[in-house]
Amino acid sequence: MAKIAWGKKVSKDFKAKVIAICDMLGCDPSHLMSAMAFETGESFSPTIQNGKSGATGLIQFMPNTAKGLGTSIDKLLAMTAEEQLDVVERHLKPFKNRMKSLSDVYMTILLPSAVGKPEAKALFVSPAKAYVQNKGLDVNKDGIVTKGEAASKVQLKLNRGLSTTFCG
Repeated sequence: MAKIAWGKKVSKDFKAKVIAICDMLGCDPSHLMSAMAFETGESFSPTIQNGKSGATGLIQFMPNTAKGLGTSIDKLLAMTAEEQLDVVERHLKPFKNRMKSLSDVYMTILLPSAVGKPEAKALFVSPAKAYVQNKGLDVNKDGIVTKGEAASKVQLKLNRGLSTTFCG
């Protein structure tokens, strides 16, 4: 089986499923693994939750997103990581063959309307509520979170995930 970022942190079945999903969707499995590493604090836990937003799981599904995918936060919490990957796949399917970069994979999670847009695309601008909620992604602290800035946090996870400690 191919080596991917963070492959040593997950089960063999999880890794195989991520590779299969990414093959079908036309994206790099290391990119999806790095986005999940970022969203779960490197735990890859299907039960990790954001106490403020209620976002849950491998890609931090919001309650309305879960509902739109035919599930719920409670159902997500009851799933294994491998089972939750089926919901991740459903979420990503509309972006098949459009996730050409790490930032595009991450945008499917953060702000789907930004998939395919330039790295300089402004996603969140101060003082908007969305900016306040995502100001930690504003790398240069200029009051604007660009697609590239947001993805830079995931790039750090990709770099770490490709290290000999985690790549497998």
